[in-house]
Amino acid sequence: MPIARDQRWLYPIDWRELSAWLRFERAGGRCERCGRPHGRDVLHLGDGRWWDEAAARWRDARGRVLRRLASPAERLRAAPGLPGLAPPPALRVTRVVLAAAHLNHDPGDNRPRNLAALCQRCHLGHDRAEHRRRRWRNAFHRRARADLFG
Repeated sequence: MPIARDQRWLYPIDWRELSAWLRFERAGGRCERCGRPHGRDVLHLGDGRWWDEAAARWRDARGRVLRRLASPAERLRAAPGLPGLAPPPALRVTRVVLAAAHLNHDPGDNRPRNLAALCQRCHLGHDRAEHRRRRWRNAFHRRARADLFG
């Protein structure tokens, strides 16, 4: 995710190199929370379960192996309209992109233990409360300006 223009001054000059080191050397090109591989198209069910091609296994949102799910090929072969059985959930495809995330939401704190390489799903989940707080603050400022100048 690109850095907002008004936030760029908070990041160090070597942020690109630091981010690349974090994502590809320390994390090995995989999300540090769920293990999704960078730059790959991943099959998933939309609820955090995803197909790990390298291991030929389904994994949950934390990267743990799931044992009871059929492989994508078996899911496609299954008859979707058998009486008494619900059709299998539709498979979705997402391109995984790793980003460097600040765990304490402070872009000035670039200690290695405060940084994590996260895929877009894990990054959005980690930042959910911060995004909600910023959305509230922006709406508050917008309403305040409308009261003053409206």
